[in-house]
Amino acid sequence: MAMARRLLYIRYGLVLIGMVLAPVLAWSDVTVIYDSGDTRPLAPYLEMLESVEPATNSSSLNIPKLGAADAQALLPIRSPGLSPGPVHPRPHNRPFSRPFFLIGADDWSRQWLVKHRDRLKQIGAVGMLVQAETIEDLEAMANLSEGLPIMPASATDIAAALGISHYPVLVTAQGIEQ
Repeated sequence: MAMARRLLYIRYGLVLIGMVLAPVLAWSDVTVIYDSGDTRPLAPYLEMLESVEPATNSSSLNIPKLGAADAQALLPIRSPGLSPGPVHPRPHNRPFSRPFFLIGADDWSRQWLVKHRDRLKQIGAVGMLVQAETIEDLEAMANLSEGLPIMPASATDIAAALGISHYPVLVTAQGIEQ
């Protein structure tokens, strides 16, 4: 039941991230930098937003389902150009309506999440898990989040637009910080 609740938070996080990032994406044209040929249809991801039923496990291996999207099919999650590392605070001039953060499944990101989790909840931040290799990584981050909405997604374009090369990082209306 707790896993179903966390996955529900991930669903809502997906919607909220879309709302947060809409102003950034609205002014830019689509540019394909690399196409691996492993393109997946968007329909399964859209179906998960329409569903209000709790997520179910896809097998006896306890692999979480994200609506119609199988979590295993999302892995590995990678964001080329992003790596764990220090981020120097700086202002930006982007009109974000809601704070968001980029995080990986590495030890530094896990410690950062635990340390800043209460503040992130207080300011209503939503997260993007930009690096994860295994289902265990997804489950560990869901457990550490304690209800904080975090969705698995590549953040290469967002990071490039904001001049970010490292995570974990928090982006607010005031600026970028770690």
